[in-house]
Amino acid sequence: MKIDIEGLKSFIPDKDIFTHLEEQHAPDNIRIRDIINKSLDKQRLNPDETAALLNVRDPELRQMILDGAKTLKERIYGNRIVLFAPLYVGNECVNDCVYCGFRISNKECMRSTLEHDQLVSEVKALEDSGHKRLIMVYGEHPKYDAKYIADTVETVYKTKSGKGEIRRVNINAAPLDVEGFRIVKQTGIGTYQIFQETYHQQTYEKMHPKGPKSSFLWRLYGLDRAMQAGIDDLGIGALMGLYDYKFEVMGLLYHTLHLEEMFGVGPHTISFPRIEPAVGTEFTQHPPHQVSDEQFKHLVATIRLSVPYTGMILTAREPIAIRNEVLSYGVSQIDAGSSIGVGSYSADNDESVKKAQFVLGDTRTLDEVIFELAEHGYIPSFCTSCYRAGRTGEHFMEFAIPGFVKRFCTPNALLTFAEYLFDYSSQKTLKAGLALIEKELNLIPDETMQKTVREKLVQLKDGRRDLYF
Repeated sequence: MKIDIEGLKSFIPDKDIFTHLEEQHAPDNIRIRDIINKSLDKQRLNPDETAALLNVRDPELRQMILDGAKTLKERIYGNRIVLFAPLYVGNECVNDCVYCGFRISNKECMRSTLEHDQLVSEVKALEDSGHKRLIMVYGEHPKYDAKYIADTVETVYKTKSGKGEIRRVNINAAPLDVEGFRIVKQTGIGTYQIFQETYHQQTYEKMHPKGPKSSFLWRLYGLDRAMQAGIDDLGIGALMGLYDYKFEVMGLLYHTLHLEEMFGVGPHTISFPRIEPAVGTEFTQHPPHQVSDEQFKHLVATIRLSVPYTGMILTAREPIAIRNEVLSYGVSQIDAGSSIGVGSYSADNDESVKKAQFVLGDTRTLDEVIFELAEHGYIPSFCTSCYRAGRTGEHFMEFAIPGFVKRFCTPNALLTFAEYLFDYSSQKTLKAGLALIEKELNLIPDETMQKTVREKLVQLKDGRRDLYF
């Protein structure tokens, strides 16, 4: 693949970011309260306002930020949490990223790429546990080109097991050229996710010494090319710990601003994983800018307030206690029942950790996660209706900004949750889930909608599937 970056300049203004962080170094109570109120009015924050939130040190003001993020999340997304699973298709890679277990120089990593039958087995194992949404993950290697990605996505969509099916496939893979993105788009993917890893270019170049990923600008403009190819559902992210987390949050905001300016719509999701240990990767044991738990909570809440309508993904890298707490600060999606070794869903063994990119912090089963979500009043959702109804990109924002996400998504979440309960759950989870559904039904203010949802739930209990608004 030819990497052509002629004429491109970074849209991440390092000098401006440092200036904002310096000028907003001591925000007072009134300033922080005004910024939070702006966000609660569902307005995206400006860089100076985000910088002010990031610089808060006072425990009471930090708690105000956490509380504001929690309130905003409830207003826009309600109490639902969308669930998905990662599916690692192959870990062969030509890059040499210092922090990654897949890097080409890591001799302890066992290389593996799923053959067709292995991929089918993985998908069936995921379907048999109740999953409906996947993110497929690929190393960067010539064999994982656009056609290969498209072929594997098509295999996933065609694979059925019992009542199970995958209704949405997202992609986490190397940046493609425009034509490559067009090929992948034709398969009906959902979100195409590219993490910049770090938005600080000097650090980026140090962390990525060899391979196609060494080009900061090629990666930075990857999602621009996806947009040009017609993929309007994009995911951005930064790996927290490579550089100062405050700079990375500002970088995520400037990436959002760039996409809004160029294409009229920002990213659909933002991810903010912390560095976790990886086999044969000493760097991960002592990352240069390690993010503490308190800093992590602060950055999550700040992102939520900065971009009110953008989905936020919290991964199973994090330990259970942190996951459970951070959920309330603005998270809308989590993975659950995850396994990140290539081929590890259908054939788990002692070698799977040597095929993994990093070590997971949360290894609960999908059913265990769903039970705990329900016990804490969250609605587990496998909903994919917006994507199949064409509510993506700008069209999604037309629904999201007036608050329709909560109106549409809560009924759809209840329907997909009921599907899981009827088909896959343990008795304990079934009991807790049905009680939660009844409680949520009574909270739907529109009597006509409440009646319609109840009717659809009866149809689901009678064997109908895939009902949505």
